[in-house]
Amino acid sequence: MEELFKKLNIKPRDMKLYKTAFSHSSYANEHKAKQDYERLEFLGDAVLDLVVADYLYTHYDENEGEMTKVRASYVCENANYRYSTDLNLPQYIMVGHGEQKEGGKFKKAIVADIFEALMGAIYLDLGYATVRQVILNIVVPYIKNKNITFFSDYKSSLQEYVQTEQKSLDYKLISEEGPAHDRTFTIEVIIDNIVYGRGVGQSKKDAEQEAAKEALEKLAFK
Repeated sequence: MEELFKKLNIKPRDMKLYKTAFSHSSYANEHKAKQDYERLEFLGDAVLDLVVADYLYTHYDENEGEMTKVRASYVCENANYRYSTDLNLPQYIMVGHGEQKEGGKFKKAIVADIFEALMGAIYLDLGYATVRQVILNIVVPYIKNKNITFFSDYKSSLQEYVQTEQKSLDYKLISEEGPAHDRTFTIEVIIDNIVYGRGVGQSKKDAEQEAAKEALEKLAFK
């Protein structure tokens, strides 16, 4: 990991934190490890959210709604996946044999989660000031590059449409499949009791976004 630490310009103290940050639950279970990356991911997500929110508040004059949209573009699975692959993090991910056969080291959700887990590890190991600088060095160039966006909030766009048209809107979970560490959700979006879209994702949030996207595409051609 020395190459990674050099790229991030950090000098780690507790290497156990970084090993945990790259340990998928399937690896932890096989090796009877006490922890996988999920707790660090939870922490890293909050730290990433705060750093980006603080940067936007300090450097831009947009209102709350606009800042929320911009933050959502750079703190989301698509963005985290890009940050992670740019840093070549998949090479450090440790997964179990079964997950390895299924290409787990390169699954979008896992690769994205690893970035947040790494930020959580840096925060615990080196403190907020250090992880803040690491995050800014990674994320700010994307924010400044107006040609790169990672996320469109299809759910909000659809919500605005149905409110304007005074229609009802509901998301219905159709199925939930796979092991706990690799779930697949299927969700339908229903407008005035008619199914307008179906989405599949590795989280309910992603599946809802996909369903909303399909519904908007259909509505555009009505």
